[in-house]
Amino acid sequence: MEKQTGVVKESSFFSEALNEELTVLTYLPKNYSPLYKYSLLIAQDGQDYFRLGRIARQYEALLENGDAENLIIVGIPYQNVQDRRAKYHPDGEKFSAYKRFLAHELVPFLDREFPTYQVGQGRALIGDSLAATIGFMTALDYPSIFGKIIMQSPYVDDQVLKAAEAAASADMTIYHQIGKKETEVKTTAGKVENFIEPNRLLQKAIEKKGFPYTYEEFDGDHTWTHWQPLLPKALKAMF
Repeated sequence: MEKQTGVVKESSFFSEALNEELTVLTYLPKNYSPLYKYSLLIAQDGQDYFRLGRIARQYEALLENGDAENLIIVGIPYQNVQDRRAKYHPDGEKFSAYKRFLAHELVPFLDREFPTYQVGQGRALIGDSLAATIGFMTALDYPSIFGKIIMQSPYVDDQVLKAAEAAASADMTIYHQIGKKETEVKTTAGKVENFIEPNRLLQKAIEKKGFPYTYEEFDGDHTWTHWQPLLPKALKAMF
């Protein structure tokens, strides 16, 4: 892979677990050098994080001010809303396979391609809504591989709560954001759901585990209007 810096590079990756070709978006910081080691930040809803979240630009601003460490940002886009639900939702038919793809295929590939730390605390998963759900659930399944999680307004159901309650104590750091106005969120399944109350239950479940954990309720709803400006705070805290 050609190592272009300061730009988002698109490449293809064939997943055996999913039996499909996936697009991988990779951002190497402007000061990238193979002589240094880098943490990994892997975003589900990858295209959205680069375009709507402006995550690369916001990270570079932190880096220039000395407020962030060396970081490679990787985004995995979804094809459409059906594909997103199949991979990210706990009931999705590709949910388990997608978790295996992240842990057993994508991470080894990135560790071969780039000078990464190759430890759990050097890898983070970030996502919004269902993309946050799949990140959290993957980290619970593979705590030695993913040591950091940033969740922006995750979808939380009984399966997510039970997984959190059953989680073993691990070296895992979690940053969790949810909007106070997320009381009537229209989901891609066409339903209207209350997100804030299940997230508060998740907060209690995580706090019982004793993980390093930041929980933040913001004055807003379930949109990028709020997630984008909240990104720098989370990135600064985690990196």
